[in-house]
Amino acid sequence: MKWPDCRESAGLLTDLYHIDAAYVSWRAGLNASATFDLYTRSAPFGGAYLLAAGLEPALAFVRDFGYSADDVAFLGRIRDYDPGFLDELHRFRFGGEIDAMPEGTIAFANEPLLRVTAPYREALMLESGVLRAIGISTLIATKATRLFDAAAGREVADFGFRRAHDPYLAARSAYIGGCASTSFVAAAEAFDIPCGGTIPHALVQAFPTEADAFRAVAESFDRYSLVLDTYDVHAAIETACDVAREVAARTGHRLAAVRLDSGDFLVDSRYVRHVLDAAGLGDVKVLVSGDLDEMRIAELVQAGAPIDGYGVGGNLAVGLGAIGSGIAGGTLGAVYKLVWYEGGDDPARIKLAGGKSTWPGRKQVYRIGDFVEDRIQLVEEPPPADGAPLLEPAMRDGEVVIAAPPLREIRARALAALAALPERYRALVQPAPYPVVRSDRLLAMRERAGRRWA
Repeated sequence: MKWPDCRESAGLLTDLYHIDAAYVSWRAGLNASATFDLYTRSAPFGGAYLLAAGLEPALAFVRDFGYSADDVAFLGRIRDYDPGFLDELHRFRFGGEIDAMPEGTIAFANEPLLRVTAPYREALMLESGVLRAIGISTLIATKATRLFDAAAGREVADFGFRRAHDPYLAARSAYIGGCASTSFVAAAEAFDIPCGGTIPHALVQAFPTEADAFRAVAESFDRYSLVLDTYDVHAAIETACDVAREVAARTGHRLAAVRLDSGDFLVDSRYVRHVLDAAGLGDVKVLVSGDLDEMRIAELVQAGAPIDGYGVGGNLAVGLGAIGSGIAGGTLGAVYKLVWYEGGDDPARIKLAGGKSTWPGRKQVYRIGDFVEDRIQLVEEPPPADGAPLLEPAMRDGEVVIAAPPLREIRARALAALAALPERYRALVQPAPYPVVRSDRLLAMRERAGRRWA
């Protein structure tokens, strides 16, 4: 598919310093085969794991990466690049290879989520675009799994379009991570995601009375939802029940759900549930929305709130943490680092920066058993016993070679992987650290590279 927000030529979807770096390498004649790893140094939200997402949009970006004549002309105006370099950019097409964890894979910090091998400039200039696609998607998919876990079987809906920094990636990733639907209509169409919502307060306010508003909604749809907190929740639920019975008798239209968007969700949901049940409307769902995060949802579930579903907006769509619980969020902190360069006598490349020091070499990640541990080793090493490789071929010679399954299949894979992850690693607060080990040869390569470049 054509990615919804992709340019016809994506070469300007980068940071200027990558183009400048490519120019320096062009002038210096440095363009041997290179390998870059994309990974994150820590799991987001204080958690133990990540849910890998964003591979399909990342590959679409790589596939479309190139420079039109207008792009090249623009670059020539902002920098005094040699015409030969600009000509190379105009002819640029990625012809290398990419290996990656399939979307919906549970992963952990410091594991390559994606590995790019290509001539140096080809690999270098993809950095910003693939980091954006993988970083945003993985952050929000991981956030969605935490909301999904906290809801304990109740539905979570994505209400985040109006807050999202990248609404397509946000809606797609939220669905992968466990959200049952999105309110963003264009994403629902683009990705075949269930679309849902209730009504805004502004609709209620536009009518002379709340009863008039509820009746108009009920008469317009055979299944409908109402929002209860425009004025007074206690009065609104009584009105909603009266309207529901009246309109059902005349038209057969059914009240499907009521929503609370403010107030004391525990107290109000109990009152609303009691009134609905007393009115013979036991099948009507009670939904809540409004500044929710996984901690608040978990509190409501633990308290036994009779809530059937949660709508989460900005906290999900921009991958926020849980401010009240002191949990940071907002960015994945993914990085894209050179780990191998064929020029010179030793191709291993390392960055020495204390805790930010990198791991050199072309690597594969193996999952041992059912989340016993993960093992990172060099690609030339024999696979470990009972180890399943996690990095799979995604592009070869610049062509996509991995299937793009329907999003529902990716979501099912993600939720199955999450269910298989032991509970101690899924804890919302202070999860157990997952064991990620490295082979002796990889450890030796890092030590050797560190001595060389120190």
